[in-house]
Parts: sequence; C-alpha cells; structure tokens
Amino acid sequence: MHKGIILTILVLLLIFGGWFWWKYYFTYSDGNRTGLLQKFSRKGNAFKTYEGELVLNSLTANGQNSFSAEKFYFSVADEGVAKKMSGYEGQKVILHYQEKKGVLFWRGDTKYIVDSVNQLGQ
Repeated sequence: MHKGIILTILVLLLIFGGWFWWKYYFTYSDGNRTGLLQKFSRKGNAFKTYEGELVLNSLTANGQNSFSAEKFYFSVADEGVAKKMSGYEGQKVILHYQEKKGVLFWRGDTKYIVDSVNQLGQ
C-alpha cells in the first residue's frame, strides 16, 4: 500500500515535469523575422527582462502600391544578444526566434524568445 502511494506520486510528478517542459521549454517553432527594430528596452519590477518591437512591412495584394505594417513583439533572454541588439535600434535587422508554448515571467513577456540578431546587409 505504501509503495503504491509513492509510485503514484512519482508518476504524477513525472507527468507534471513532462508537461512543464513541453509548455515552457519545448520549442514549438523557430524562424527569422526581418524588419525595423523600433523599440528595445529592459523592464520589470522584480525580474528585469528585455522586450522589443520589430516593425514588419509588407505589400498589400489588392493591386495598389500600399504598405501595411505589422509589429512583432519579442523577448530576449540572453544578455549578450540584448547588448548587441541595443545598438541596432532604428535599423533594419534579422532576428532569429524560438516560439514557446507558454511564458515564464523571468524569461520575458512574450512567447517569442530571440536568440540571435544581425543587422540587415552585413
């Protein structure tokens, strides 16, 4: 009886651990976004995180020569990437990101975690 309770608790902990890893650490998707780095800041009360906005431009397909702008909101967990990015504000950049299923408050405000940045044209 006692072994059954311990085994049940261990199985539940294993299931919870697997779910937690899948929700917060498993990379659901990854890719690149190119655009103008409009905003990049460090913010937070107890946990300071790096947050940014990238403006993505695209042509509309309705036959007119008009542009639409969409914003890509992201977080940066790596201090080295954040320092590199702070020098690129107002410039066109290429960001590589990983999309997670959930948000951890010490990692950032968004589920998009940028892990590298390069200035467009370099």
